[in-house]
Amino acid sequence: MTEEEFTDFYSHSVRRLTGQLYLVTGDLHEAQDVVQEAFVRAWGHRRSLDRDHAPEAWVRTVAGRLAISRWRRARTAARAWRRHGEPADVAGPDPGTVDLAAALRRLSERQRLCAALFYVCDLPLDRIADETGMAPGTVKAHLSRARAALAQHLDTPSEAEENIDALP
Repeated sequence: MTEEEFTDFYSHSVRRLTGQLYLVTGDLHEAQDVVQEAFVRAWGHRRSLDRDHAPEAWVRTVAGRLAISRWRRARTAARAWRRHGEPADVAGPDPGTVDLAAALRRLSERQRLCAALFYVCDLPLDRIADETGMAPGTVKAHLSRARAALAQHLDTPSEAEENIDALP
């Protein structure tokens, strides 16, 4: 099958195949996904596909097998979740962490990057300068501005320092 023939085949059969697989899967998005994946695979085999030998049946079969594989994976995953039980309750973030995250979002991108690399990743100034392409003095300036901005956005400067120190 040539590229033009395949394009014609695709345009004439994609909606019909999607409708058929929708009836099988009961999920339009799933049907669209498996039909598209089947057509991608058919594209790789287009030279061996022949209009006289029902390429639509080939695509439908591949799409059906893909849907069955997805069902099996989902079923296996659901069994694994049930086998391991409910996830443990995890306490939500404390209010200070939420405030710190909100304050960090108010920083400029460079200030936030420098603060994250310094406080969270525990990188030295020279390493931050190398990774960001900034001069060490620029990194220091961004860190200083970030600390000042965090102190303004949080209730008190001491709270800002406590929350920064609490970062992992």
